[in-house]
Amino acid sequence: HPYSHLIDTLKDGGIKFFNPQKLNDPRYDKLPLAIRVLLEAAIRNCDGFYTKEEDVQNILDWQQQQNKAEVPFSPARVLLQDFTGIPAMVDLAAMRDAVAKHGVDPCLINPKCPTDLIVDHSLQIDYSRCAIQNAPNPGGGDGPNQSQGPSRSTTSRPLSRGGSQCRGQRGSCSKAVCSDPPASSGRPPASVQQIENTPLLCPFHLQPVSETETALKNQEMELIRNKERLQFFKWCSKAFKNVNVVPPDFGAVHQVNLEYLSRVVQVSDGFIYPDSVVGTDSHTTMINGLGILGWGVGGIESEAVMLGQPVSLTLPQVVGCKLVGSINPLTTSIDIVLGITKHLRQAGIAGKFVEFFGPGVSQLSAPDRTTIANMCPEYNATASFFPVDQVTLKHFKKTNFTQEKLELLESYMKAVKLFRSYEDASTDPLYSEVIEINLSSMVPCVSGPKRPQDRVAVSSMREDFQSCLDEKVGFKGFHISKEKQDIRVPFLHCGQEYQLVHGSVVIAAVISCTNNCNPSVMLTAGLLAKKAVEAGLVVKPYIRTSLAPGSGMVTHYLNTSGVLPYFSQLGFEVIGYGCATCVGNTAPLPEAVVDAIKQGDLVACGVLSGNRHFEGRLCDCVRANYLASPPLVVAYALAGTVGIDFEKEPLGVTSEGKEVYLCDIWPSREEVQQTEEDTVISSIFKDLRGRMEQGNTFWNNIECPDSVVFPWDHKSTYIRSPSFFSKLGKEVPPPQSIENAHVLLFLGNKVTTDHISPAGSIARVSAAAKYLLSKRLTPREFNSYGARRGNDAVMTRGTFASIKLQNRFIGKPGPKTLHIPSGQTLDVFEAAERYQRDGIPLIILAGKDYGSGNSRDWVAKGPYLLGVRAVIAESFEKLHKNQLVGMGIMPLQFLPGQNADSLELSGKERFAITLPDSLSPRQQLTVKV
Repeated sequence: HPYSHLIDTLKDGGIKFFNPQKLNDPRYDKLPLAIRVLLEAAIRNCDGFYTKEEDVQNILDWQQQQNKAEVPFSPARVLLQDFTGIPAMVDLAAMRDAVAKHGVDPCLINPKCPTDLIVDHSLQIDYSRCAIQNAPNPGGGDGPNQSQGPSRSTTSRPLSRGGSQCRGQRGSCSKAVCSDPPASSGRPPASVQQIENTPLLCPFHLQPVSETETALKNQEMELIRNKERLQFFKWCSKAFKNVNVVPPDFGAVHQVNLEYLSRVVQVSDGFIYPDSVVGTDSHTTMINGLGILGWGVGGIESEAVMLGQPVSLTLPQVVGCKLVGSINPLTTSIDIVLGITKHLRQAGIAGKFVEFFGPGVSQLSAPDRTTIANMCPEYNATASFFPVDQVTLKHFKKTNFTQEKLELLESYMKAVKLFRSYEDASTDPLYSEVIEINLSSMVPCVSGPKRPQDRVAVSSMREDFQSCLDEKVGFKGFHISKEKQDIRVPFLHCGQEYQLVHGSVVIAAVISCTNNCNPSVMLTAGLLAKKAVEAGLVVKPYIRTSLAPGSGMVTHYLNTSGVLPYFSQLGFEVIGYGCATCVGNTAPLPEAVVDAIKQGDLVACGVLSGNRHFEGRLCDCVRANYLASPPLVVAYALAGTVGIDFEKEPLGVTSEGKEVYLCDIWPSREEVQQTEEDTVISSIFKDLRGRMEQGNTFWNNIECPDSVVFPWDHKSTYIRSPSFFSKLGKEVPPPQSIENAHVLLFLGNKVTTDHISPAGSIARVSAAAKYLLSKRLTPREFNSYGARRGNDAVMTRGTFASIKLQNRFIGKPGPKTLHIPSGQTLDVFEAAERYQRDGIPLIILAGKDYGSGNSRDWVAKGPYLLGVRAVIAESFEKLHKNQLVGMGIMPLQFLPGQNADSLELSGKERFAITLPDSLSPRQQLTVKV
């Protein structure tokens, strides 16, 4: 090994590693840490073939070579989701067949790079129920279906084991244990609610009781619909080395990657090295928030990596994002994430790495970081890297990491200078450029009073509401005359007198949905409620308060963290799991409140943490409505008015006469993060670890063949051996020139991957539909192109099957083309089939940005199987150009200033492309017409 002199050992010498510091090159200490990861991988994998010493030197000389040198990167692992994973695994299975025919041991065909395949794209919602059982009827009158007998939604659920005792408590649910089905006689108390399509909760213990029948039915349908695919995946997990299949129902690919697969460091063959990953999804970047370098690639690139070939990339520029300043105490994680995303989007960093540094980074929790990294596609960066630091280690202490592994991780990362401490600015790397973001500039805001796009800083809320009263009626104004703005209307509620004024809060709804599903904001609200109760504050009883968690898991962690009872004491009771306040399903306001609003013509207010709040939507007598974060909803409910300056005015006065300000009870970010780590993170990891160990019942019951090569079922419409390797020989044939080629498609600008290879439903009149009908399937059984990516017959017929394809031969959108020899208009597949039958090679003419959009392997595989040998375009999306090369299709670019129109091409000509003995990038070729 050319760099064997860099091998070092940790502690007792049992684990070895390549130590770039032993290069004794001062340039290493100034490299961005993301580039150090690339350098370590190049050193470790330097074999003189894929990775050469020249590549190592280019990376080390990053300051001069950035955006110039092409370098290889061999990631530690590959991440596949099932839609993109199945064609990759089908190809591997077909490779085994091909080598077996040549007398080679098929067991030699395995991924060289460890590969994780998560089956998460199979689930479809066949069954869903949104009804609220036994809930109070907010509209008054008779409840739903009271005269119709039991509804279908009361179907019994399977029982769970070992429930908690409920009997004997106040308002008892009359059950021996929480898992018993509801008592059939009598109407349950109004407070006992069970929301369909959520985990079944005991209304007293607020713990999940049993799995919903809805989920079980959807899982059953998933198994039936995708049985062939799942059988194949299970065979892959047993037949191939270095393949780990995560079965259905364990979570989405990126969550599983974060919560279960992330390792930060890998140990293999006695060597330790940084974890890194490429995945077949643009949001693979989420993993960078944990100090693991990763980004999305296409299916063909991922297959190449699986087989040991590195990713080739231009040495990227790295933008240093320096975070400074202190976060405003009232600013939530969502405010910060969206604020940083907005700054980066405006910075123009497309195709670059972003690396975060500066004293502000340590204020961001691990969930904050992964959310920012996940937003990479929104600001067009390749990766947004947060180096490993103390926050990362603290996060992993709550996960599946043992103390021994944490110590190994920390000692290795420090040994190779991949561990960051932001206290010493002298250790900051040199970046291509630096963008500074002041976290203190991100102020908490609310939206309203009529439209979600009208944002108001909380510090300006009092003045803004006053201006709304003054302005003419419009998007913000209510036009209340000056003499009526100070009116106070007294009223009685529950025997006590209160007063309403303009700006009085009468509806306060804490809702966990959309952006506010982030656990940190819900926990902030809960801790605020706890501190408010402890300080002796109360919410006025006439305010219609409610708490609508987004799922049973939200209720679970609010209860586990101990804040749920404090929500209740302030009046924020769990009302169910579904859309309520946002869509106007608020219980009626007390009649005395409504009368007071009408009497004074008051602009009363609603505050909610949902996503809709148009004027009068919550209640027709509530004209001003504001969207706010969950903790601010609690704060405004405590204040009883939106016309308050939280910095100068108290929220309320205790019974002892003490004034309490919002800053007195607002929980610190450290307190929220600690609670989140202790209750949410640890709960999630404990649950996932337990489920992984127990396995999935459906998956465990699936039978699969026990063979070295896959026994293809020729009747299968999901899994089919592709024809890529039918002509495989022991010698690699030289590139062949193209003679007398016809144009299959004459396309314009911005042909996307959706145009080339659709991923959605299969149209009933398409070539793929005709094929499936010939296999005696009904349209209901077609499923989607994504689900049938393991069948090349379907996917080839689906190539260029988009109804939005603009083919200049046809003149209108549709998946049709002109078969030039006959002059007939045919489906693209039928025309290509005729050309192949006659031995005529094909090319495609296109305009600018050919192949833009999501990376899919079939955008190159499909044209290859249609017989396309070359694409001549004005420009290509880089990733798609690589995919074409990977399939042996030449991406040829018109010379500058030229295109099909300037050359007066009709597309009906014949083309010849002569290839020299050796080819190189950017080489000019002659195309004869």
